[in-house]
Amino acid sequence: MKEEDLFVVTVVGEDRVGLVASVTSLLFEAGLNIVDIEQSVIHSQFTMVLLVEPLKPGFDIRQLKRALMGIGRDLDLNIGIMPLREFKGLRMAEEKTPYVFTILGSDRPGVVAAISRVLAEGSANIEKIKMIARGEFLAMEMVVDIREGNFAPLRERLIEVASEIGMDIIAQPERMYKKRKKIIVFDMDSTIVDTEIIDEIAGFCGMGQKVGEITERGMRGEIDFTQSLRERACCLKGIGVDDLKSLTKSMRLTEGAGELISALKEMGFKISLISGGFDFFTDVLKERLGFDYAFGNQLEIEGGLLTGRVKGRIIDGKRKAEIVDEICRREGVSREEVVAVGDGANDRIMVSNAGLGIAFNAKDVLKRVADGSLTKRNLKGVLYSLGISDMDLAR
Repeated sequence: MKEEDLFVVTVVGEDRVGLVASVTSLLFEAGLNIVDIEQSVIHSQFTMVLLVEPLKPGFDIRQLKRALMGIGRDLDLNIGIMPLREFKGLRMAEEKTPYVFTILGSDRPGVVAAISRVLAEGSANIEKIKMIARGEFLAMEMVVDIREGNFAPLRERLIEVASEIGMDIIAQPERMYKKRKKIIVFDMDSTIVDTEIIDEIAGFCGMGQKVGEITERGMRGEIDFTQSLRERACCLKGIGVDDLKSLTKSMRLTEGAGELISALKEMGFKISLISGGFDFFTDVLKERLGFDYAFGNQLEIEGGLLTGRVKGRIIDGKRKAEIVDEICRREGVSREEVVAVGDGANDRIMVSNAGLGIAFNAKDVLKRVADGSLTKRNLKGVLYSLGISDMDLAR
């Protein structure tokens, strides 16, 4: 296929039923093959660009122009055709490096301008923008051709600007975005539950501050998680099971968690809770919210009191990732079909291995390996990052 044998057909006009069929049928009857096509409708404005090649020698472009002008008059369309060498800016699909960016947060002026300016500075071309949520909460999807740009620094700059304008951003290669997701795994503490449960337990014996400091260091990845958990569990010695039961009744879910899980179940997702916390609480949440799987560490209990020890293998970052793989094998899916949502260093492997990894209200150590991050107010953004719109949710 040589460039001199290719032609570009452009079609612009008021949208109506049958436009694509009318134009492509004429091209087929004229002996042309469609090599590439892009078409969109924005507020009833129809736009289509086709790259075509003649199937036989002796192609008469003047005759085709007359035919296209005729159909243009009949359908009130502006149709043009020109040799590819005269058409500037056309990029074949195989030449592109497409990403899908999901931008979300409270609606405010200047969001599109700020993001598009960063993309332009990074030599990235916006190919499509679509609003998927409007009103007080804004969610917008951009399809962007990175071209020859360097994605890593562009991503860093986008995250920086998104933070400046109070928005969250998630970036996925288009190929991965289009891969249907079937499993979603959540961390528990400060993700599904709006607290660190072990810190709450420690409050029963006046050790809340000490345990909280160890938790924070572990979340930042400053100390080994297994060491951190054993140190904190030691502080819980003597706390009664009745105290744990009372805490399960007062656990606060993160805003939007219940609605998110209901929507995901409606969409057919298998939903998992994998926590470095304790199964005493993951089991309660599994029952309350309908998780398909729930995993947590097991506190040792003797005579109705905590011994300060943890039984069995600790669910650290490595074990979390192994559990995800076990679920994948059981459900017959690949890692690319998994969404993982977490907030701390213990979630790094799980999040980086997933087809879509989201850092929720997270520490920087996790943001660096995730596809994007969501702030505390935007847990519902998990749905938007999957391409779900407000219209879909309403249905």
